[in-house]
Amino acid sequence: MREVFQQELREVQDRLVEISTLVADSIERATQAFNESNVALAETVIADDDKIDALAAELDELAIQILARQQPVARDLRIVVSALRISASLERMGDMSEHIAQLARYRFPEKVVPKGLRGTFRDMGALDVEIARKLTELLRTEDVEIAEQIRNEDDKVDALHLSVFDKVLGETWKGAAVDTVDATLASRYHERFADHAVSISKKVQYLATGDWVPLDA
Repeated sequence: MREVFQQELREVQDRLVEISTLVADSIERATQAFNESNVALAETVIADDDKIDALAAELDELAIQILARQQPVARDLRIVVSALRISASLERMGDMSEHIAQLARYRFPEKVVPKGLRGTFRDMGALDVEIARKLTELLRTEDVEIAEQIRNEDDKVDALHLSVFDKVLGETWKGAAVDTVDATLASRYHERFADHAVSISKKVQYLATGDWVPLDA
C-alpha cells in the first residue's frame, strides 16, 4: 500500500511538471503575440488555455482521491495539499497568459502599447518566460536555489511594472485613454504571472526544507 501511495505522489509531481511546461509555452507564445501583434499566435494561446484548465482539474481530482483513500499525515499530507494549491496557481498563470494574448487579439492589427513602452514590455515578457521555465525545473527537482532565482527575477518584473505606472501617470504621457488602460492591464497581467510563480516556489521551498518563507520576504 505504501508503494502505491508513493507512486501516486510521483504522479502528482509529474502532472504538476506537465502543467507548468504548458504554462511556460503559453506565456512564451502570448508575449510574442503581444509584442509582434501576431493574432494567429494569440488565438492558439487562447484556445490552448482550456487544456491547462482541464489538466489542473484532473490533478485536483487525483489529489482529492489520494486524500480520501490514503488519509496521509505529516509531510505526505502537506505534499498533497500543496499540490492542490500549486495547481490552482498554475491555472491562474495560464489565465494571465490568455489575458495577454487577448489584448493582442483585441488590438490587432495595431500594437497593444505605444512605442515608448514596447521595450519595457519585451523585457517584462522575457522575464516571465524565464521565470516560467525555472518554475518547471523547480517542480521537477525541488532545487531551492531555483526558488531564490525566481524571487530575484520577480523583483525585476515588479520594478518594470512600477515603471509602466510611472510612465502612464507622468506629465509627458501622450497616450490615449485606451493606451493607458491597455498598458496598465498588460503590466498587471505580467506582474501577477510572476507573483503566482513566486507563491509556488515558496510552497516547494517549504516542502523541501521545512522552512516557510513569509509572503512579503
